[in-house]
Amino acid sequence: MSDALSYRPKTGEIPTTPGVYRFRDATGRILYVGKAKNLRARLSNYFAPLYSLHERTRRMVTTATGVEWTVVGTEVEALQLEWMWINEFDPPFNVQFKDDKSYPYLAVTLGDEAPRALVTRTENIKGARYFGPYPKVWAVHETIELMLKAFPIRTCNNANYKRAMQSGKPCFAGQIGRCFGPCSGLVSMEDHRKIVNEFVSFMRSHDKKLINELTQEMKDAAAAQQYEIAGKRRDQVRALNAVLEKSAVVLRDNVDIDLFAIEQDELAAAVQLFIVRGGRIRGVRGWMVDKELDVTRSELIDSMMQTAYNNESKPPREIVLPELPDDAEALETWLADLAGRKVRLVAAQRGEKAALLVTATNNAKQALMLYKTRRSSDFVARSKALEDIQEALEMPAAPLRMECYDVSHLSGTNIVASMVVFEDGLPRKDEYRRFNIPVSTDDTDSIYQILTRRLAYLKPESGAADAADPAPIAVAGQSDIAQVEQKRAKFKYQPNLLIVDGGQPQVAAAKRALAESGVTGIQLCGIAKRLEEIWLPDSDYPVILPRNSDALFLIQRIRDEAHRFAITHQRIRRKKDVASILGEIAGLGPARVKVLLQHFGSVARLKVASVQEIADVRGIGPVLAEAIHAHLRA
Repeated sequence: MSDALSYRPKTGEIPTTPGVYRFRDATGRILYVGKAKNLRARLSNYFAPLYSLHERTRRMVTTATGVEWTVVGTEVEALQLEWMWINEFDPPFNVQFKDDKSYPYLAVTLGDEAPRALVTRTENIKGARYFGPYPKVWAVHETIELMLKAFPIRTCNNANYKRAMQSGKPCFAGQIGRCFGPCSGLVSMEDHRKIVNEFVSFMRSHDKKLINELTQEMKDAAAAQQYEIAGKRRDQVRALNAVLEKSAVVLRDNVDIDLFAIEQDELAAAVQLFIVRGGRIRGVRGWMVDKELDVTRSELIDSMMQTAYNNESKPPREIVLPELPDDAEALETWLADLAGRKVRLVAAQRGEKAALLVTATNNAKQALMLYKTRRSSDFVARSKALEDIQEALEMPAAPLRMECYDVSHLSGTNIVASMVVFEDGLPRKDEYRRFNIPVSTDDTDSIYQILTRRLAYLKPESGAADAADPAPIAVAGQSDIAQVEQKRAKFKYQPNLLIVDGGQPQVAAAKRALAESGVTGIQLCGIAKRLEEIWLPDSDYPVILPRNSDALFLIQRIRDEAHRFAITHQRIRRKKDVASILGEIAGLGPARVKVLLQHFGSVARLKVASVQEIADVRGIGPVLAEAIHAHLRA
């Protein structure tokens, strides 16, 4: 038996976040559902050598033909989602939750003379109001304990309550301070009912008005030096805030929605559909969209609805979207015709649905990244992309080594540039380079400068220093000269294709630098972001690659990598410059520098501020303001 499982995902493709994973067989049936705090670490255990696995685990992974996962926000949410899907799909290899027990609830027995709060799995208590469910019993007990700090109500059982009321003595829980019902003798029946109603109202609406009121009472008590009252209010506020931290995976029992999330770039989009029924995620569906045109999100939502719903798949009464499309009314009419009833489209902006949308969006981001990673690592796709680039740009050979350049600056300051290298369609990060540009008139001049410096290394007689290279790493027994020569040897590899980020002006500047260098045998092109068109030197018309082609995908990826690398360097430079400029002023430490930047937003605004405006900043006095003003104007 071979130890290699054909469906095993690459380690780098698996996220390290909490989530739930599912193994499926050839028919699509879910064989096993599991949760993980770290999906990558957990799934790696299933792909250990088969002989080392337990017999049942070995039988499961060899029966399965695929594995998929859904990321969530926390480990608790993973636990909840795992439980829901085990009960939904009844996987044959799962051994937990087979007793069909439900999660515990917090119930308030409003039908009783003196309502009580209790933990229960029974859902048919007459007159009771239920809250939850909770992932574990300790979670609901913790909620009750927190809520009792803000709303002291009865917790003792009916037998103890009746005995206490008949004898006139508090129940045992009341004697030790665990029950605050009328049997304790500390509150009347009417006042207790009022507190119970406040308890239920808060748990139902999670209205923060009460928290704001308690916070103000805490501040007032502290100002009046009534520290015991202030401490009590503080504990109440903390308790209510803790209760408000509700999981996004479990919604109210009456919630039946389909929730869509979209993550996209110029060429592709990932769609995640969370199917919520009875407040539980009953299923997750995801698919990729290759975008032929530069479609808007509204157009993408229209296409998504048509893909998700048809005569066999009916929409629910409510569909949650990241934003409403332009033709929302027409789309609602079409969906209503399919469903035979009214369907409402809503955009989640706050609350539990918005929290669930965040979880779905994280899954869409993961799916898009996984799609791009797998597409980039596919040898056949890379080979086809290089062949298509060769044909489209009329090159004599495939561009096995490509270099891409991008310029980044902040309003004309801190100008930097990046060079990234791809060999055989894959990044060579050890050969990336950064450039600092002291003075430049515009982006075209910056492109000309960095290419002049880079192409100088391709001349055999070149002795130019590379201002972009980092300092060489010292190696024992190796001379400084040898280290520099080794570094230059790497930088002297000649690319087949040189790409600049931009259109005709940037390509013209690059052509001028290439012509002046005297280096030949390098194809030059630029990629303009507006329409993703490819510009060649001395061409009046761009080369248009198909939107879903592997060739455009590869060129776009190297362009995006160059942009990311340049932006990262530019931000580092900007932070260092800010720290160095303000750090030279005596009496101005890191804390005050942070306050100044938060107040003015940038050093540029600080430079044009008056002494009085600087002095008005918290922690900056008139003397220090004069020093700052003088230093920045010097």
